[in-house]
Amino acid sequence: MKGYKAYKKGLICKGFQYEEGKIFKTDKAICCSTGFHFCENPLDTLNYYDLCESEFTEVEALGDIDLQIDSEDTKCATNRIKIGAKLDLKGFINASFHFLWSKCTEKLNNDYSQVATSGDNSQVATSGDRTQVATSGDNSQVATSGYRTKVATSGYRTKVATSGDCSQVATSGDRTQVATSGYRTQVATSGDNSQVATSGDNSQVATSGDRTKVATSGYRTQVATSGDCSQVATSGYRTQVATSGDRTKVATSGYYSQVATSGDRTKVATSGNCSQVATSGYRTKVEINGQYSVGAAIGINSTIKGEKGNWITLAEWVWDDEKETYIPVCVKSAQIDGEILKPNTYYQLVNSEFVEVIE
Repeated sequence: MKGYKAYKKGLICKGFQYEEGKIFKTDKAICCSTGFHFCENPLDTLNYYDLCESEFTEVEALGDIDLQIDSEDTKCATNRIKIGAKLDLKGFINASFHFLWSKCTEKLNNDYSQVATSGDNSQVATSGDRTQVATSGDNSQVATSGYRTKVATSGYRTKVATSGDCSQVATSGDRTQVATSGYRTQVATSGDNSQVATSGDNSQVATSGDRTKVATSGYRTQVATSGDCSQVATSGYRTQVATSGDRTKVATSGYYSQVATSGDRTKVATSGNCSQVATSGYRTKVEINGQYSVGAAIGINSTIKGEKGNWITLAEWVWDDEKETYIPVCVKSAQIDGEILKPNTYYQLVNSEFVEVIE
């Protein structure tokens, strides 16, 4: 069985050191107890490891396999595992897309079709252009390949895959999985714990459910999330990401990416050059690793770090007893020059000065 594994930086998981290309063995495999753990679905690894501060690899289970019982994800354990190649953000996103796509797709010729289903456990597959599909039953599966397809689902645990350009997908059920590969695709989900993966350029994704996971690889993609604890990963150039939910995590690797967040305790990490990041939530952490980038963390007690040459902005807030609220007392910008401000070091604004923060 092939799958994916997440680690702390350095390929360390639960204190154990892994290495690419090596096989590791143990006596037993009991999921959530002992053995080497991994997930079939790359996005499920984000249930256990931080999107912005982790590393990911492909893996292959070569021994006994124990599946997690009564679980909402694909976590497994094995007593013999081979660690594959490390995945960068783009590789992780592509793996996520291909997994969801493989779980959702089927083909059936039916041009200019209109399909409506209301029963549970329905399966619908269409390949004709301008198809319209509506489902309301739980556990439905929908796959379409025609251009300008429209899909609307309201059932729980629905799976939707579209490959045609200009498709529109709307889902409202919890734990929905959506995979799209066509250009200019539009996806909207409102259910909690949904997973969305898109690979087409100029796509638009909007989610409002909590704990939603979004992975996009197309250029000029726009992503907006409002649910708490959402995770967004993008690798395409000129991607725009806006989030308002608390404890959201955003990672981007494409050049000229733009990220704006307003939720508290949000984490943002960018590695593409010429990125722009602005956050206003409480205790937000921002990391800008690409060159020629600008980041602003203006929320209360927020921190920021970046590579040499990048510009950072921080705000300092103090409590006002009379007004009974925090008020801003200083906003300051500076370039990380490698001397006064060190690269790859978190800073906070204290008494109008940049102060190093120990992680």
